[in-house]
Amino acid sequence: MSLKRITLAAAIAALPFTARAADTTLSTVVVTGAKEETAAAKVESETLQVLRPATSDTATLLRDVPGVSFYGAGGVSSLPVIHGLADERIRLTVDGMDLYAACPNHMNTPLSYIDPVQVGAIKVWAGIAPVSAGGDAIAGTIAVESVPPVFAAAGQGSLLKGEVGAFYRSNGGAYGGNLAATYATESFNVSYTGATAKSDNYKAGGDFKNYDFTGRLGHTLPRDEVGSTAYETRNHTLGLAFKGGNHLVEAKLAYQDMPYQLYPNQRMDMLDNESLKLNLRYLGQFDWGKLDARVWHEHVDHFMDFGADKRYWYGSASGGGSALNGTPCSPISTTCAAGMPMYTESSTNGAALKAEIALSQKDLLRVGAELHRYELDDWWPPSGSGMWPGTFWNIRNGERNRDALFGEWEAKLNAQWLTLAGLRYEHVKTDAGAAVGYNPAGGGNQGLDANLFNARNHARSFDNWDMTLLAKYTASANYEIEFGFAHKERAPSLYELYPWSTWQMAALMNNFVGDGNGYVGNLDLKKEKANTLSATFDWHAQDRVWELKATPYYTRVNDYIDAVQWNASANAPATTQVSNAFSVLKYMNQDARLYGLDLSGKMPLSKTGLGEFGLKGLLNYTNGKNRDTGDELYNIMPLNAKLTLTHKTGGWDNAVELVMVKGKDKVSDVRNEIKTPGYSLVNLRASYSWQQTRVDFGIENLFDRLYYLPLGGAYTGQGTTMTNPALPNYPQWGTPVPGPGRSIYAGFNYKF
Repeated sequence: MSLKRITLAAAIAALPFTARAADTTLSTVVVTGAKEETAAAKVESETLQVLRPATSDTATLLRDVPGVSFYGAGGVSSLPVIHGLADERIRLTVDGMDLYAACPNHMNTPLSYIDPVQVGAIKVWAGIAPVSAGGDAIAGTIAVESVPPVFAAAGQGSLLKGEVGAFYRSNGGAYGGNLAATYATESFNVSYTGATAKSDNYKAGGDFKNYDFTGRLGHTLPRDEVGSTAYETRNHTLGLAFKGGNHLVEAKLAYQDMPYQLYPNQRMDMLDNESLKLNLRYLGQFDWGKLDARVWHEHVDHFMDFGADKRYWYGSASGGGSALNGTPCSPISTTCAAGMPMYTESSTNGAALKAEIALSQKDLLRVGAELHRYELDDWWPPSGSGMWPGTFWNIRNGERNRDALFGEWEAKLNAQWLTLAGLRYEHVKTDAGAAVGYNPAGGGNQGLDANLFNARNHARSFDNWDMTLLAKYTASANYEIEFGFAHKERAPSLYELYPWSTWQMAALMNNFVGDGNGYVGNLDLKKEKANTLSATFDWHAQDRVWELKATPYYTRVNDYIDAVQWNASANAPATTQVSNAFSVLKYMNQDARLYGLDLSGKMPLSKTGLGEFGLKGLLNYTNGKNRDTGDELYNIMPLNAKLTLTHKTGGWDNAVELVMVKGKDKVSDVRNEIKTPGYSLVNLRASYSWQQTRVDFGIENLFDRLYYLPLGGAYTGQGTTMTNPALPNYPQWGTPVPGPGRSIYAGFNYKF
């Protein structure tokens, strides 16, 4: 990109070898270096506009990116998956900040901290990420940026602009609104963005269960209602920016208040989440290149307990009465428990310094350093019955600190060849304090497990090395191929290392994959080491009015963190495997491999008096296997495809979308993963834009099809969820989480 002005959003959303020219917030500056782009996916602004009124979940804005799928979770917190690898195996950044889930169920994922209407750009590296964008992740990188600051044009004096919008979705009665306002001069910008969203439980396309109990007196759910899918969230961001010549200083203060987000595949619900973030950035252009510096701080207060669809009182009421059907009992009792309060508090401090140095007209050097400090406390106050008399410390004084250095050389060898080579080193240190149970003499080996854990040194140290080699060959104006190799390493997370209790109840609370099982940490985990080979074959018109891309890939992961069923009594792997039921597992290093193919393309069909018609398509296939056991890897998205017929005329932009998913019959046996049948869905989308106004409307799941989410996990959304005996009013193994039935949506946005 030479002699070209670009906005900050475009610079961040651009492909990996971009960012040579100054931002429009700065003066135009010529920066030498390679001038080509290579294949990393970005979510087009058109896609963002279309999907915003249809979803409150920022992760699902990626639904049209090849190779990306989603673990089902709360209504605003699904977890993105890249080529079968999910959650913390992906580096997720929001406005340049590395953030972490502060919850044993990963309910407050990084992408849940920005509302879809606040997103300005999204960039995705699948599989092979440059070391300047990667780090402590083996699957790739997803970088989300909010709308960048704007300034008044020279001689304009000042500007005042903003927008207001609202949406409604019929399934669940979801509604929300957004407001943004900006005042700017040529060198100063102050802005505010706010968004709110609220929804009740959604309904499936038909009855998917044969019961209606919730464990709460007088509260039942219809058999087509998916329990624990309601949510309410509010996001606010205040921004200040100063521009002077080729230099920009920016500060953002972001606050999220989430009163509740219920979970259909977890035994607990989020009943409060507050996050405060301060993000400071300097961006400058110099004769030698570009300097980008950032520091940030985040504090999270998180609370979980049972939402309205899950049983609150447990045990026997005082006087011998039963609380089985919701009969009240004493809030503090040795025979009856009032819910199960769980608190998490975390603090993240980070800094990053990156420089792009133009070595010549054809060579660009990127160097950088990063520092991350993460602290976590996870504790469960007493509430009675077996959770008594003290506080249970799941993770106490947890720390995970990262220090990183990287260097990356990009070279334009000739008119056809562009190469990139990078090396990254990270030192990761983790630690946690002493384990403490509710009662050292209590059930579930609380005292024994705590003593075994406390007898060991908890400090761990990992040295991660990443290497990326990429090459792009431009054969002609119509054909390109990009291919490469990446070696990526990831250290275990705090929630993989330190949850110490084999007690079924405590283990069930430590689950961030939504399969209904309980998990125990492992102090002996090694880092994951992944080697990936990938190529992208790109056929296209010179103006890209039509294109076809094919990306085959192969990944082998040494010391992949999988799990084994665990015998708590023997404190050893189970010799007899539990099948067709929930169980308790312990994290364990094993080897794995994944391979697959992504296909995507588009083409014009016709251009008549009725408008322009086109066709877009997407197909993804992933196969994942544990090489030590021969078992399938958990939550691998089956073969899926999407075809979209598009139509544009005047201010109208319309689409008919067909989604097709093959049945999931290759499942993880050790986790007793539930199979799901195949399905197809039809979605309708339409929008009309004029001047400063845009109206969107559409229908999702047009024919109200009952289907099950292949990556939605096990349904534990209602009833007595805290324990796992085979009783009628407890979650039963074998029911996957169904997807939403028909939903009609509409959105309105006005810019001023």
